[in-house]
Amino acid sequence: MASVELTVENQIAVVTLNRPEAMNSVDPEMRQLLHQTWERIRTDDDIRVAIITGAGEKAFCTGSDLKKTMPTQDAFARQVFAQPNSGAIIAGLTTDKPLIAAVNGYAMGGGMELALACDIRVCSENAQFALSEVKVGSLPGSGGTQRLPRTIGMSDAMLMLLTGDRIDANEALRTGLVSKVVPQAKLLATAHEIAEKIAANAPLSVRAVKRLVQQGMDMPLSHAIDTERYVFGLLYSTEDRVEGRKAFSEKRKPDYKGR
Repeated sequence: MASVELTVENQIAVVTLNRPEAMNSVDPEMRQLLHQTWERIRTDDDIRVAIITGAGEKAFCTGSDLKKTMPTQDAFARQVFAQPNSGAIIAGLTTDKPLIAAVNGYAMGGGMELALACDIRVCSENAQFALSEVKVGSLPGSGGTQRLPRTIGMSDAMLMLLTGDRIDANEALRTGLVSKVVPQAKLLATAHEIAEKIAANAPLSVRAVKRLVQQGMDMPLSHAIDTERYVFGLLYSTEDRVEGRKAFSEKRKPDYKGR
């Protein structure tokens, strides 16, 4: 059985990290499969939204499997410039399509960074989160130091990053790290419910909104609002915008094509 499973149904992809015996930690084979999966999500027009979760009820992902991931002998310059997508779990996970993390247990280190790379996070009641790298003389190397302060308040982010301590599901909800906390048995159904609502919307509008939010966070507000206005104009004459208005006036469900 593959260590990464991908299913696509009704324009929703479900990616399952499938090494429950190892807390869904990522070994070299799984890393390559994840990179292939991210490429599939980016390029497959049949996918409008993706859910990422872990197999079992204990762990979402606990980062790299240190037992199977040996230090590389490559010079760091080669890793950065010649093989930029060979390392991080999230390398290549850059897409305008919405990503939902369904965190079903431990999200530690690179596993938490994977969840942070998603747009929406929901978790089960037993979920725990940590970026504990400072405890072992390292630091989060897949966006953790940058995404966490952009996701939750600065003080809460620094508390997690500098102590390396874990937080539970309730604290994750308080800080805004996750949107919902649900019983384990309802986690995937909750993620699917969100994904179905997103997939039913106009794909170009959804992707434009995600890109505007992500890019706008690094812009002065006046520039970001200008960019928003330009993108509004780009969408104005699309087939889907016309279809949306027709469907509304005819009191029916719109049939969006992404055009």
